[in-house]
Amino acid sequence: MSIPKRVAVIGAGSMGSQAMWRLAARGAEVIGYDRYAPGHDRGAAGGESRIFRAAHLGEPGYIPLLRLADGLWEQLQAETGRSLRRRSGSLVMGEAASPAMRLLLSTSAAQGLDHEVLDREELARRYPQHRLPDGHTAVLDRLGAVIRPEASIQAAAARAEQSGARLHRYTTVREVVPATGGGVQIVTDQGTDHVDAAVVTVGPWINTLLPDLPQTVDVRRVVCSWHLPTRHDWFAAGAPAFVRSTPHDCFGIPSPDGISVKLGLSYAYHLPVPDPDRLNRTVHPEELGTFRELFGELMPDLNPDPIRMSAYMEGYTKSGNPLVGHLPGEDDIIVMAGFSGSGFKLSPAMGEIAADLALDGTTEYPVDFLAPAGPNAVSPATSSPEVGK
Repeated sequence: MSIPKRVAVIGAGSMGSQAMWRLAARGAEVIGYDRYAPGHDRGAAGGESRIFRAAHLGEPGYIPLLRLADGLWEQLQAETGRSLRRRSGSLVMGEAASPAMRLLLSTSAAQGLDHEVLDREELARRYPQHRLPDGHTAVLDRLGAVIRPEASIQAAAARAEQSGARLHRYTTVREVVPATGGGVQIVTDQGTDHVDAAVVTVGPWINTLLPDLPQTVDVRRVVCSWHLPTRHDWFAAGAPAFVRSTPHDCFGIPSPDGISVKLGLSYAYHLPVPDPDRLNRTVHPEELGTFRELFGELMPDLNPDPIRMSAYMEGYTKSGNPLVGHLPGEDDIIVMAGFSGSGFKLSPAMGEIAADLALDGTTEYPVDFLAPAGPNAVSPATSSPEVGK
């Protein structure tokens, strides 16, 4: 009988909790570390809701990964008995002639995704809470859903622990370095552990922990605001989550309790975060200016005065594609970082891929275009701010 491989997962958040779950399910000896605890609001996963959608505005290579994630979301719900997703459909709206919308439509058709194109009149009939400017179109993605991020992270981490994983909460990892003779050393304030492989999923702290990454992850402050509808039927027709592509670049998610709508903007509106340990979590009224511009044109039935405002962090790469794969030159260190505001829907798939890379050294899933060593790039014509917090 072979000895189980000993794998460390650094960061038990969006990706790390799922990696722990999938590794433990395959019999690995899993040791997790988190500077806080699963489900905390100090990184990228706070705010009670995220979007799952198969209709993707960017690189078509994500479609197989989204299909994998879709099945694993269902599996995680079945194993934990928790309601983690509400299948509501999702709307993607933008200029019909824009490269991003043209790519979304062509990819959705080519991949056989369950979707429907809605013109201005049909959108107004079925989803009157939204307005569609001239020259814009809407795509209804029937696989779309609203995910509960904090509950999902806690569910995946708990399921991993039930399968034998150990998680060191409130434990900051200071170094992840190759060990002499093979494997990896994990250095914390409490001491040093030796493991066979390490999966590093620390979100906005990636530049500090792995300063030799080939690409720097640009950490940004993301502001979200919650608004009450002024019409009683705003949540009719299933209240799908929605994304507005160019030129508006925003997203919205009806809250799980059916009371408010969470709104957010794309990368262009996010301020840099020089130190993720010192995030400015106070949102000032003047930061709502861009939000207010959206209401009259696109969502006039939302009260422009928010009931809540919060700040979070996201890590972005220049291309908008995350860094997924082995740290260049290190076969035993796997990196998952820079998901650029759109990674949560993929997180179970990333957990499965992390388990493949840590246990087998490779994966059958098509992630070469995300490799940290590059090229990790898409052309400007197909790149878009894949928002969806």
